[in-house]
Amino acid sequence: MFKRRDVLVGSSAMMLAGGAAQAKLPDTSVWTAYDLGSSGYAEASGIADAIMKKHAIRVRIVPSGTSIGRLLPLKQGKATYGFLANELYFAAEGTYDFAVPAWGPQDVRVVLARPAAVGVATAGDIGVKTIADLKGKRIGYVKGNPSVNVKQDAYLAFGGLTRADVQPVWFGSYNAMKTALLNNQLDAFGSVTTSANMREIEASPRGLVWPPFPASETAGWERLRQVADFFEPYKETVGAGISPEKPVALVGYRYPIIATYANTSADEVYSLVKAIDESMDLIKNITGSSKNWAPDISGKPPADAPWHDGAIKYLKEKGIWTAEHQAWQDKRLARLKKLQAGWVDAQKTFKGEGDEAWVKHWENYRVKTLGMQPTDA
Repeated sequence: MFKRRDVLVGSSAMMLAGGAAQAKLPDTSVWTAYDLGSSGYAEASGIADAIMKKHAIRVRIVPSGTSIGRLLPLKQGKATYGFLANELYFAAEGTYDFAVPAWGPQDVRVVLARPAAVGVATAGDIGVKTIADLKGKRIGYVKGNPSVNVKQDAYLAFGGLTRADVQPVWFGSYNAMKTALLNNQLDAFGSVTTSANMREIEASPRGLVWPPFPASETAGWERLRQVADFFEPYKETVGAGISPEKPVALVGYRYPIIATYANTSADEVYSLVKAIDESMDLIKNITGSSKNWAPDISGKPPADAPWHDGAIKYLKEKGIWTAEHQAWQDKRLARLKKLQAGWVDAQKTFKGEGDEAWVKHWENYRVKTLGMQPTDA
């Protein structure tokens, strides 16, 4: 059962600057996000509040601690937008939890994708200074959340570790890991630096440390990218236990990613991006990283799926979208179409029974026929 938060209707619609017509936003919109306490939920709520102060729209936010829980309402048409993590990549690829017959490569699109840093939030009382020091420690994983789990495997790979070298502890939701760490039932889990959860851990008796991912450790980065190749070195200067004076070398990616399906109205997506851009005076202070929602930062590839046509239209009008971005878009769309066609063709050659047999068949087909590994970018 999803928890549900209804954000109150904002003030009456305002005319945009220069007398332009009001953005064509729907009267009501449903968004999904990570669960309560996460930075994704905080930013979804803050963006909804900011937009509603300038437009007559009512936003309902559906939080969920699993990848499927955030994407299923979009697939079913019960929600239009999701504030997602890398489950968007896996959904577009039809891998991990999205390799089962009920899913496959989804026709998903990016609206905006905020640059962010992520790392391994580690209790400060266990003596961990490097990723390799996590050997034998209790590491958090979430059932039904490949976005969390694959990234965690990548972090471990940086330190030359695998799940076999640590004690995996499984949870039913992302937010449950924070409570477990505070209660000394867990030692570390992957997180962004700016969430309320991290502030709480930092202020707790256990404390908080971020084992670094130095860009100079090329062998570690090569191992990390063999697991998940959408990462890049990132020097983080904001967040719990981090400051401009004490930055930490972490892992760069996109989170949250505002995503939708390709068939969402281009006019509506255009209007949402426009509304976010014109509300940045309110959005920029939601979290320490919220200023990066400005479309000239969050509206540039690469990201985990192709961009939506409505977003591209606005980004072109603002002079943000370049020929280089379009070349990336064309390549990413071609890959998605190849995967979707391959999914249909693979079904024709499938002779087995059950989800497990299908997943093996699909993965073999991806490698042998399409030439794509699950984390190929």
